[in-house]
Amino acid sequence: MAKASSISKKTAKSADTASTPVSDSRLKEFFCEELKDIYWAENHIAKSLPKMKKSATTPELQTAFEDHLQVTLGHISRLEQIFELLGKPVRGKKCDAIEGIVLEGESIIADTEAGTATRDVGLILAAQKVEHYEIATYGGLAQLATTLGLTDAASLLEATLAEEKESDVLLTEIAENNINYEAAEE
Repeated sequence: MAKASSISKKTAKSADTASTPVSDSRLKEFFCEELKDIYWAENHIAKSLPKMKKSATTPELQTAFEDHLQVTLGHISRLEQIFELLGKPVRGKKCDAIEGIVLEGESIIADTEAGTATRDVGLILAAQKVEHYEIATYGGLAQLATTLGLTDAASLLEATLAEEKESDVLLTEIAENNINYEAAEE
């Protein structure tokens, strides 16, 4: 219990000191590098969503992928705003994690039969892996922005985090409403 108490004191202390933006530090440098990583990831995801839509069988899933492309373009725009707020050039840095998850999604497409609910189940699973990576990344970045006193950046990151969580819930609902059950009958 003493450990939780010390964490609460640290949290209160950090909230008090976060009002002044940190100019240069290793943490801010790390934050900027991670922004480059997720910027590359979002652009890579945007390129993969049309293929996922085309490979999906059900209109509901196709629409979800189409809508998420528009949402993803908004995420890219928010990240560009954050780079601008920081006075940094808009640049991506290859994200090996998203590249691997997207390749896994392409493998699912190759390994499942077109026009089947089983393929849609695989596409949903692949998309949720992407969402979970993004949720973890945006959650961490929003907290780092707060720690660094970058309140505008934190707000933008939190808005994106909320949208990523909504996308994950939507994918779960699509799967649970019928696609999983249809696949079980194939």
